[in-house]
This record gives sequence, structure tokens and C-alpha cells, in this order.
Amino acid sequence: METSRLKLRPLIVADELSFRRAVDEFKAKEPDWLFAFHFDDSVAFVDYVRRLDGWSRGQELPGNFVPNTFLVGVVGRTIVGRVSIRHELNAYLSKYGGHVGYGVVPSRRNRGYASQMLRLTLPIAARLGIARVLVTCDEDNSASRRVIEKAGGVFENVMQAPGTGVLTRRYWIET
Repeated sequence: METSRLKLRPLIVADELSFRRAVDEFKAKEPDWLFAFHFDDSVAFVDYVRRLDGWSRGQELPGNFVPNTFLVGVVGRTIVGRVSIRHELNAYLSKYGGHVGYGVVPSRRNRGYASQMLRLTLPIAARLGIARVLVTCDEDNSASRRVIEKAGGVFENVMQAPGTGVLTRRYWIET
């Protein structure tokens, strides 16, 4: 299986082309889902990589962001997905977003990458001092639901997001 070659690591400047391809594919196939937080084509990529690194230390966080670690799932030199580990939860994240958010590039789905990325995320969260991670998914996202349950997610409840009416399934996983 291809996933044995998957690595989870911080974004680096050499990832620029692959990262831009991933961003573009998400924009084309799932424009409502944000692969890259506050990514702006007009900003030098090296500055974006530095910004992400700073966020992991709580530096220059935008808006309602909390300190977070942004990692990419790579196979060879190709980005196949990303993970965001929130070091703490604010009011919104504690209900709807959770500690861990992940996404697989649409053309790379159904290959086990999401499951492996979530599995690799758990020890990283533990090193960050998070004993139990909250992971959420939309009620109608059966693929993500399977990934979370396969990783040991224990279902807590479903919450309805204000304004959107989206139903969010909430799971806890011991790290």
C-alpha cells in the first residue's frame, strides 16, 4: 500500500510547487474547504512557511486562531494532504473544530492517507501535552467518520453549528 511511504512533517520552502498544486486542486474541487490557512499567492512562499512555524509557538496568530502545528502528508516530494493540530481549544473549536483537522487532496483519496495521517498525528499531539484529542467531522462525511473511528475515536455527540446548520459529529481519541 502507498501509505507506507507517507511522511508527516512541517511545510518547507521546497514544497512550494506541490503545495500550490494541492491548494489549486482544493479550490477547483472543494472551494468551500480550506486546505491552506491564510495563504496568499502574493506573499513570498518562504514568508508563509515562516508564518506557519510562528503559529506553532503562538506568534502572530490571526483572528480567532490558537497556537497550532500545520503539517503536510507527503509521499516522495508530493503533498497528498495536511493536518492541523490545535494546541488548545477556544469556544468554537471545543464544539465544532476540535484539536485535529485534516484533509487529503481530492485526487489522492481512497488510498488510506487520511487514516495514516491521523494515526501519525496522535503521538505528536501527546508530545504537545494533549492527552485526549477532540476530532470532528460533518455528519454526512462517512469517509471521515470511518477514519476517526478506525483511529479509536469514541463518539460523544452531534452538535449543530450556529448560522450554517451543519451537523458536526464529535469524537475523542486518547493519545
